[in-house]
Amino acid sequence: MATPTSSSGTDVPPVLPSIPLSKEPAPGSGEQSIGALVRDVTTHVSTLIRSEVELAKAEVTTEVKKGVQGSVFFIVALVIALFSLFFFFFAIGELLSIWLNRAAAFGIVFGIMLIAAGVAALIGYLRVKKIRKPERTISSLKETAEVLQSRGRAQSNGTPQLDGSTR
Repeated sequence: MATPTSSSGTDVPPVLPSIPLSKEPAPGSGEQSIGALVRDVTTHVSTLIRSEVELAKAEVTTEVKKGVQGSVFFIVALVIALFSLFFFFFAIGELLSIWLNRAAAFGIVFGIMLIAAGVAALIGYLRVKKIRKPERTISSLKETAEVLQSRGRAQSNGTPQLDGSTR
């Protein structure tokens, strides 16, 4: 369980428990075989990746919580502004009713509101229509998958090495 490093209530990222990579071999135990070394490297890399993911998850979670808390105030302000627009449009209708029939004045305000809503909807539609799939990410993931699949295969003239080449 992650705990804050400060009891003063300041925003300090939580401390993550350390993940031991593996027990160190006893000194003087002799040289290890290539297979044992590869197994140790695989274990260390796997543990390192897991700990990096946990660290990233903890940092992102903390920042997302801050963002959500801050955005609540923006949402409240937006709601207040939207409800205030009702009074603004009512005032415009009353102002126009000085020169026009009251029903005509409010009809004009209603028409202006519909046109503004239509323009906003059109702009939103055009922006959403421009959204494309992440081509670079997809190709990068495909390349990574191909590299990982080919690293485990032995070539016809040799065996796979730690760096992915064959001899």
